[in-house]
Amino acid sequence: MSRRGGSADLPLHGGRVPPWLAARMAAMGAVLCQAIVIEYGRDELLRRLAHPFWFQCFGAVMGMDWHSSGITTSVMGALKRGVAPLSRELGLQVCGGRGRHSRATPAELLAVGERTGLDGVALGRASRLVAKVDSAAVQDGFELYLHGFIVADDGRWVVVQQGMNGERGQARRYHWLSEGLESFVDAPHAAIEGPGQGRIVNLADRRAAASRAAQLHLLAELDPAALVREYAKLDGRATGSGPDGAGMDADRTSQPERTHAPAQVRAADEALARQRGRRTRDIPIPVTGDLFDPAPATVVPSAKTPAQVAGEPLPHLSLPDHHDVRAGDVVLRRLHGALAAAAECGPRDFPELLQVPGVGARTVRALALVAEVVHGTPCRFTDPARFSLAHGGKDRHPFPVPTRVFDHTLGVLKASVGQAKLGNAEKLQAIARLDAQARRLEAVADGPSLEAFIAAERRESHGYGGRSVFGWEPASTADAATTNSTPSERQARR
Repeated sequence: MSRRGGSADLPLHGGRVPPWLAARMAAMGAVLCQAIVIEYGRDELLRRLAHPFWFQCFGAVMGMDWHSSGITTSVMGALKRGVAPLSRELGLQVCGGRGRHSRATPAELLAVGERTGLDGVALGRASRLVAKVDSAAVQDGFELYLHGFIVADDGRWVVVQQGMNGERGQARRYHWLSEGLESFVDAPHAAIEGPGQGRIVNLADRRAAASRAAQLHLLAELDPAALVREYAKLDGRATGSGPDGAGMDADRTSQPERTHAPAQVRAADEALARQRGRRTRDIPIPVTGDLFDPAPATVVPSAKTPAQVAGEPLPHLSLPDHHDVRAGDVVLRRLHGALAAAAECGPRDFPELLQVPGVGARTVRALALVAEVVHGTPCRFTDPARFSLAHGGKDRHPFPVPTRVFDHTLGVLKASVGQAKLGNAEKLQAIARLDAQARRLEAVADGPSLEAFIAAERRESHGYGGRSVFGWEPASTADAATTNSTPSERQARR
């Protein structure tokens, strides 16, 4: 997986996850991590956590708001709570968090080192460097407020951290992966999620190597007072006036306009030019790395990671501001494939799973989407909104969280993982077959429109134990009409 995995726009949302959902998210996150480790190994789980699209879908399938920046905070919190009791089994430790918890990460990593034999000091240093790069070396207008560090017993790690720009109401998520990481300051990211800000200062780009070297040279050759004087001169030139308030000299204005380069980069170049006795305009200005440049000409891909095809744009996931799930947010053929697989294959392929108390057609539909989170490939996660159709969202979008369905899904997954740990993988294999069948049916399956699907879920919400931050869903007219139905009929709908 490329360390630069792409980008996404994330609306900045406030609020808290209610306790009834936080507990379920912790349980769901833990059992999905167990399933992935059993099926694909621990390294694959770390790679997925470093994939921005998968991470968003992972949060959406757990009932968190599908497009929200809050997915980062809630998912990392859920993993920290849910994985802790399984740390020995999974060989994973989740450290850090939001605000003051992020500042405790180095101390937590030292404790991890004492328990596991890892070099906790080195891990703490990695944590600080990662945070420093995204707060200082990448100056994109986002202030870090969350830092999550997940480390395996063999020393491999993944970092998920997030910054906010309150004025724009936006957030940016940064993903790091230790696999294939050769330098903390030379194109280190697995991915960066967030809205493009135009040209920014990114000293962690490979193309900024000359600027980094020039800054080190400046620090070695000039005393602090001289650096301040040089910066003041350059800052005056960048705004169109010299130290005396006059405009730039005629010789400079006759040259091609060069003020598009950030002041920090120009300061390094011009000071270095004077040290060498050369005119600044004769030195090619290194282009400051644009995080969203689709085809960086001078980037040399790491031999340890797949190379980006020259000229091919990096994937960009744009999450809209609207809360409701609309037709344009979902790849409908994928939804229809999952619904068809649940309807046609579930009853035949899930005889044991269907024996779990409470499991019916609605739970199997949710399992089809959960199965894709476990078994899907990266190209399957371009529409996070679709995964919210498994268990809804806490803000009633696309519909209230069907707590009974959620709990039944959890029951199936826990039973499947429990049996797999005892050597019986049949239930996990059945979930994998459900995912494979959904993909096969996509090309031919038909189904309801998204609007009709969501409307039906809202009508049935009370019967599914629908709940949101606004409370329990009241009974609708349709629910009242089914109060006289038999228990088996109500069970079949769940």
